Amino acid sequence: MAATPTIDPVRLEEFMGRFVQDFGAGATAPLVVLGDKLGLYRAMADGAPVTPAQLAERTECNERYLREWLCQQAASGYVDYDAGAGTFRLPPEQALALADDRSPAFIAGAFQVLAAMVKDEPRIAERFRSGDGLAWHEHDYDLFEGTERFFRPGYLANLVDSWLPALDGVTDKLEAGARVADIGCGHGASTILMAEAYPRSAFVGSDYHEASIEAARRAAEHAGVADRATFELASAKAFGGGPFDLVCVFDALHDMGDPVGAARHVRSQLAPDGTWMVVEPFANDAVEENLNPVGRVFYAASTLICTPASLSQEVGAALGAQAGEKRLTEVLTAGGFTRIRRAAETPFNLVLEARP
Repeated sequence: MAATPTIDPVRLEEFMGRFVQDFGAGATAPLVVLGDKLGLYRAMADGAPVTPAQLAERTECNERYLREWLCQQAASGYVDYDAGAGTFRLPPEQALALADDRSPAFIAGAFQVLAAMVKDEPRIAERFRSGDGLAWHEHDYDLFEGTERFFRPGYLANLVDSWLPALDGVTDKLEAGARVADIGCGHGASTILMAEAYPRSAFVGSDYHEASIEAARRAAEHAGVADRATFELASAKAFGGGPFDLVCVFDALHDMGDPVGAARHVRSQLAPDGTWMVVEPFANDAVEENLNPVGRVFYAASTLICTPASLSQEVGAALGAQAGEKRLTEVLTAGGFTRIRRAAETPFNLVLEARP
């Protein structure tokens, strides 16, 4: 008969406190999605105090629902509450993060991804038992749009100003006129940002997901760069049009079933003096070094999105979103790249430069 474990009441109390925090955060997520989709944050972006009735007039939403939503947002610290006046206010810092989707601090897309993860949980539970994968295109639509909105702020903050300049000689080529491939481009945020910054260069985004390619084409038209940013339906092992001076893959290599095969194909499409920029979620090489708030987020995404995506494809390497630089370097080396270095990093991304 197993011995009854001794319970440390202090540790139990600490864990229950963590549970309350986590439960509150989880419960807040759908309310942030509502605030984003209904335009509630945008309606409060001027920073002026509003009553629920005034916000109802601005948004054509029901006052009673808004009162409850505003109270929860105040309890979460997302809006301020003036008890004397009975008004709520969105501070400028929160407005930057919740109401401006062109801000490098925008976070609403992350909650949209989270909503998709929750919706898809029953399907992932089936895969835990069967070992099968769940392909990207099989997920809820919020994942496709939310992923673009989640990653775009990081690209806005870093891609043109720091990541591309960190690559050896690449910005000179882009300014003069280079040919660039962006594989696994999704809705095209990274492709379009580069096209806006380097009007003399030509950019080709590719993805196997037809709906995302259609969305990317619309976004390029809207941004006025469709003349130099085009999009094609193709997998990472089948895109063409080389040789390219620069090939990019943003937060997608670890999702691929055969990342080594993709690396070999990139090698075949690259100019002799070309560069492959690989942007991946930040991770250290040892599991214990990733047991932190950022690793917590990425391991969750890896469990529900990235690993199932890879397992749904041929080979099914399942690198996961916390592969780390050592494992990624092994993949690039196996694909035929001999010069690999960490060119840049942020708390959320590793940027590797790979050359033949």
